[in-house]
Amino acid sequence: MNTTWRLLLALVIAVAISACKTTEPETEAVTEPETAPVVEEVTTAAAPDPRDYSDARNFDNAESLLSKRVIYFDFDKSEVKAEYRGIVAAHAAYISAHGSARVTLEGHADERGTREYNLGLGERRGNAISGLLSAAGARGGQLDTVSYGEERPVCRVSDENCWWQNRRVEIVYTAR
Repeated sequence: MNTTWRLLLALVIAVAISACKTTEPETEAVTEPETAPVVEEVTTAAAPDPRDYSDARNFDNAESLLSKRVIYFDFDKSEVKAEYRGIVAAHAAYISAHGSARVTLEGHADERGTREYNLGLGERRGNAISGLLSAAGARGGQLDTVSYGEERPVCRVSDENCWWQNRRVEIVYTAR
């Protein structure tokens, strides 16, 4: 019987060992075909020269005078200050270089004065800018002037810090 037990014990151990042994199933390695990396073509262009006033890209270039489109005036005046003449000249150069360009000059005034007076003052301011643009080469058919007087203020506080912001002409391009 001793032999039987030994055989039985050997059989149990063999079954236990074979049950514990794991075999990895043979699988075929599937490799995905390599794809070439997508390379996007990047085109670079030189930044526009901020002094090239015929280049429309300068409208968004903060270094260019074309990006500045508001001219401010002194109280009760319609004369263009010397500090703004370069801006007007830059816009005149663009308008004269582009025959399809159309501009509306929007004249504004602060709240002081009567409605009628402020409408007239806004028109005189718009005409002052129009005269400078025309003298520098812009054609009359490209320019329109409209006066809003005190009707469209950018600041509504009644003090000098606010009033100067409302004494302006806005250069609005309706076609570039």
